[in-house]
Amino acid sequence: MASSVEAKRSKLESKGGECKCHGKLPDDRFAKLHDIIEEHKDERGSLIPVLHEAQQLFGCLPEDVQKQVAKGLDVPESEVYGVATFYSLFSLKPKGRWIVNVCLGTACYVKGAADCLEALKKELGVDLGGTSKDGLFTLQGVRCVGACALAPVVVIDDTVYAKVKPEDIKRILAEHVEANAKEAHAS
Repeated sequence: MASSVEAKRSKLESKGGECKCHGKLPDDRFAKLHDIIEEHKDERGSLIPVLHEAQQLFGCLPEDVQKQVAKGLDVPESEVYGVATFYSLFSLKPKGRWIVNVCLGTACYVKGAADCLEALKKELGVDLGGTSKDGLFTLQGVRCVGACALAPVVVIDDTVYAKVKPEDIKRILAEHVEANAKEAHAS
C-alpha cells in the first residue's frame, strides 16, 4: 500500500502543477494536496476539511484543485464544486491581501453605500468579488456589519471606516496600505 501511495506522489511531483490562482507552483503543492487527501479520505465528512486545507495550500480552489480532490476522495466533481461555492469560507479565485467589505444593509444603503461601492469599484478597477490587479484588495458587499449609527460603513479587514463618502475612498485605501506597511516594517 505504501509503495502505491509513494508512486502516485512521485508521479504528481514529476508532473508539477499549474494553478489558476497563482500560475506555476512548486511541484510539492500538488504532492502535499495528495497527502492531505490520503490523510482524510477514509473519514466520514472529509470533503470540507480537505477543501479547507487545500485552500490554505493554494490560496483558493481552482478547477484543477477541485478535480484532484474529487478524484482523491472518489466523489463527483459537481459535489466538490457545490460545496466550494456554497460556503462563503471557500473561494474559487484568489483573494487580495486585504478584504474590503462595503455594508449594503438598509441604513448604510440609504446613507450612500451604493455611491461608496461605485467609488471603490472605480478606484480598485474591479467589480464585487474581484481582486485588484496589484493583489492587495478584494471587494465584497455584505448585508450588515451592525454599525448602523456609523452609516455608511466600509470595513477593511478589522478596520471600520465610518460615515464614508465616495470622495474618502482614495484616502482610506492609501491610509490602509500605509498603516500596514509601517506595521510590516516594524516587525
